[in-house]
Amino acid sequence: MLTNKPKSFMRSTVIESDLSDFHKMTVTVMKSVFAKQRPDIIQYRDLKNFSNENYRHDLILEISKSKSNNYLQKDFHILANKMFNKHVSIKSKYCRANQTPFMNKSISKAIMKRSRLRNKFLKNNNAQNKLLYNRQRNYCVSLIRKTKKAYFNSIETDNIVNGKKFWKTVKPFLTDKGTVSNKITLIENNEIISNDSTLANTFNDYFVNIVPALGIIENDDLLCNADYINDPLESIIKRYQNHPSIISINENRPNKPPFLFKSLENEFLMTLIDTLDSSKSCKKDDVPIKIIKMNSDIISEVLVKNINECFRTSCFPDELKVAEVVPIFKKDSKTEKSNYRPVSILSNISKIYELCIYDQLSFFFENVLSKYQFGFRKGFSAQECLVSFIELWKKSVDQNGAFGALLTDLSKAFDCVNHDLLVAKLYAYGVDFPALKLIFSYLNGRKQKVRISNTFSSLKDIKYGVPQGSVLGPLLFNIYICDLFFYIKDWQVANYADDTTPYVSGMNINEVISSLENCANLLFKWFENNSMKANSDRSHILCSTENTLQANINNDIICTSKSEKLLGVTIDCNLNFEEHVKNLCNKASHKVSALARISSYMSFKQRRRIMKAFITSQFGYCPLIWMFCSRKLNNRINRIHERALRIVYNDYFSSFNEL
Repeated sequence: MLTNKPKSFMRSTVIESDLSDFHKMTVTVMKSVFAKQRPDIIQYRDLKNFSNENYRHDLILEISKSKSNNYLQKDFHILANKMFNKHVSIKSKYCRANQTPFMNKSISKAIMKRSRLRNKFLKNNNAQNKLLYNRQRNYCVSLIRKTKKAYFNSIETDNIVNGKKFWKTVKPFLTDKGTVSNKITLIENNEIISNDSTLANTFNDYFVNIVPALGIIENDDLLCNADYINDPLESIIKRYQNHPSIISINENRPNKPPFLFKSLENEFLMTLIDTLDSSKSCKKDDVPIKIIKMNSDIISEVLVKNINECFRTSCFPDELKVAEVVPIFKKDSKTEKSNYRPVSILSNISKIYELCIYDQLSFFFENVLSKYQFGFRKGFSAQECLVSFIELWKKSVDQNGAFGALLTDLSKAFDCVNHDLLVAKLYAYGVDFPALKLIFSYLNGRKQKVRISNTFSSLKDIKYGVPQGSVLGPLLFNIYICDLFFYIKDWQVANYADDTTPYVSGMNINEVISSLENCANLLFKWFENNSMKANSDRSHILCSTENTLQANINNDIICTSKSEKLLGVTIDCNLNFEEHVKNLCNKASHKVSALARISSYMSFKQRRRIMKAFITSQFGYCPLIWMFCSRKLNNRINRIHERALRIVYNDYFSSFNEL
């Protein structure tokens, strides 16, 4: 054994065993010492002494001083932020890294005394020291339990402010999904990166250079020469006029009048502001949605003029195109930067601009988008997407036929959207030149900086992709991939965001596999033509046989699977969903056990809220897909439900039906 810290190891020995005549077992014990975590610096705004009347007065005064409409259009969000910062400054406070909301000085002192008595007992092991230590230890346990119970009972779950505290405390007991407060550590070139500033710049470099890193190169053979055209928009339209996607759009688009943005009324904008979600994240130096809503009559009066001016001049303000990006962990290793998704946090004024654009643009494209595009659309859900082909498969199996589907894998689909090609597609669909110029202005010249804790990276230009976390991003992505359904219209395809699944049913499995191969070749060709990276080696085939078959997909041999997970549902080759229901039961059972551990601290109302949020909700996702499971699995679901109800009602005598 080699080590640079020999004092950290003890009881090292070699054990001879009868397992082998020459291999000996070497054993040691390592003494671990965990470094004390550094305190967290939390930035916040103290709204206790905030006077909305004073803020309104100053805002009206500053607006009246600004005689130039140009000034207001360019810098109104700066003006609003400046006035808000004047009344509510950003404060900082230090918090223990492992601080819990119910911790107080009494508990801290009791724990310190317990530690002293424990050390004394370990040094001098006698009955008196053991008695004193045990008494203090039991007192600490009792004190923590009482404090926890008092804390939870003091929180009213219906109150939105205290409700946030309640969920912040309870949620870690039941799930780690969505946690972003954990310290990020990356491994880059065999070096460990933990410094916030280095992490922020590393992430930013990676996010803005995803397309070159993936090796995506645009095929120049599909483009026309447009160097002689000075206008950038006309040059883009000319350059892509013979692109396969543009040709298919021109052949299949509905005959509609061209799209133009219409001027807004003040009443409409006030209604739009009232629909904003106050719980959404915003920049630290930004005016919160709550304050914008409280002063919507003043703000909308200025914004409606600015937005109409934006529509008239076809120019999106540059100051609203700067995003703060927070890296959100997706899956697999947390030390790989490629396993993080960039979520953009935009200014709230920018969101209002985008909502106005979205409202008109989405109405125009509602009848253009395919009925098999299920992501980011009102009235379309993941359940409908799955039902659309699973019911077809069931019908095929009932007729002794076969089915198959190709589950494709796209790398960073949202971050690879080609801005120029997107603009050319919008023009082909019928977006008129002034409206096209505004969308091009929205996409062009965007900048971003990555935030880790309270540290920011440098600003960098964004050349590709649509911002994840924006209002317009999902709609523009749907428009970008819509012509996929024109390109492979002879096959059935279901799409949900970046999950594109071609599916086939037929009389025999060989026919199904052959049809899937032909469809996949066209699909991967479309991905290549549209600057998207499809990984055929990470794609999967699900079909109606337990035997392992092979298919040639984009010159890669892919074997069929017995079960695959698609849109959160595990689909098996027999369509009985046993594996999926078992996974649901396991997850729900773990959460019931977690609820049992903390139930004694909470009221009935809080226990019931947790049961609905974390346990029964497990069985509320896409139930039409798997609900016709076996009686055995149905009984297991009922047993979990019964356990949860007994904990919530603290009733272990009533029947399940009574509960």
